[in-house]
Amino acid sequence: MNSRLLTSLAKLSFFLLVIPPMLLSCSSTDQSKQTVKPKEDPPALINFVASEYSSQTRPLLENLVQDFMLKNPDIVINLQVANWDILDIIYTTMISKNQPPDLLNTNVYTHFANDGLLNDMDDIISPELKNKFYPDLLKLDSWNGKQYAIPYVSSTRKLYYNKELFREAGIASSPKTWSELKVDAGKIKKTGKARGFGVDLTDNEIQAYLSYFFLGAGGGWIKDGKWTINSPENVEGLTFLRDMYVEGLTDSDPTVTTRDEKQRVLGDGKLGMMISGNYFNLVVPREFPDLEYDKGPIPVKDGVKPINFGVQDTLVSFKTDHTNKQALSKFLDYLYSSPIYEEIIQQEGFLPVTQLTGERLGSANMDMKADLAALRSASYYPIQQPEWQAVMDTARKMGDAVLHDHVSPQQALDQLQKFAEEEQQEIKSHHRQ
Repeated sequence: MNSRLLTSLAKLSFFLLVIPPMLLSCSSTDQSKQTVKPKEDPPALINFVASEYSSQTRPLLENLVQDFMLKNPDIVINLQVANWDILDIIYTTMISKNQPPDLLNTNVYTHFANDGLLNDMDDIISPELKNKFYPDLLKLDSWNGKQYAIPYVSSTRKLYYNKELFREAGIASSPKTWSELKVDAGKIKKTGKARGFGVDLTDNEIQAYLSYFFLGAGGGWIKDGKWTINSPENVEGLTFLRDMYVEGLTDSDPTVTTRDEKQRVLGDGKLGMMISGNYFNLVVPREFPDLEYDKGPIPVKDGVKPINFGVQDTLVSFKTDHTNKQALSKFLDYLYSSPIYEEIIQQEGFLPVTQLTGERLGSANMDMKADLAALRSASYYPIQQPEWQAVMDTARKMGDAVLHDHVSPQQALDQLQKFAEEEQQEIKSHHRQ
């Protein structure tokens, strides 16, 4: 082999040895540029189903959620705001499809907990947030030693009345007893301008009016863990309510028009009085700014001690295939922070469930301060009974039957008592198994 060929082969060998690594180096650089970007984790997802309390609810929550997501781009909140009329249908449909909400605003929880559907909120909320709540309200949301719910908003119930109608009917003050309620409703009816007493026996509030007149007679739903629905006191309370309707002393359609609709009728001067919550003070004057109104205690049977009745709505978290407890904790810290939570309370007209907010707002509002004090000794729905949802659903079906003499108050409450006991026994048997 001649020297020229050897020289050429040597050059080629050098080229093959040197150039490919250079090319490889360039290629590696390009690949590194393509793969250097780390893979991003998908954002945490929170499906939040909230109840609609007023015309302010949706825009208030939408703005709140949007602001939170701007500050926390790694969390996505799908907000759905639903009227109470369809709220149950929405979340039960979601549960039936095995797609429950991560966060639900509701007024019941133990039947979900009994079915093993809920997260323990102690595994989600921060210690700082837990310390904010009124202890008595937090205790209502604890079942079988676990914190399955947390308070969201609360209210006390009172008798609200149209002062102008009262003056025209010659009524000096709010009735405090059943006998006074009946007399005053009759006086309003005689004016020919309005109905006397608004009663809501619709799906929305029948459990509330039953509670007012059960407790007002000295009875109640449950005692020492046993249902007392058909007690003599409760039968007397429902009988009084039925008699008021039969005598034409209530509004004409207790099982048709809801509480919110009756509030408008009162604001329009066609209804003398009705039982409602703190939100009346804010919601009704918005629509009827010229309304003169006042409030008094819920009337009770003559000789029975006055009652305080409180209601609290809650937040629960369902177990899902994407539950992110850290994201939920962050959102709840934000939701209950100042001034976010204060705005919710002020816009919706509720009582706060956190102590600092209660102290701050109560110091500037004597009515709120008094209502918060009353809430500490109030009676509530038996929400810690897993069968309460089923009992409430069954009670919703009895309004028409009682008012229109299809069944007597005694028969209706006997049936409801039997149902409650059977549901309670079934749940206990299921646990033993």
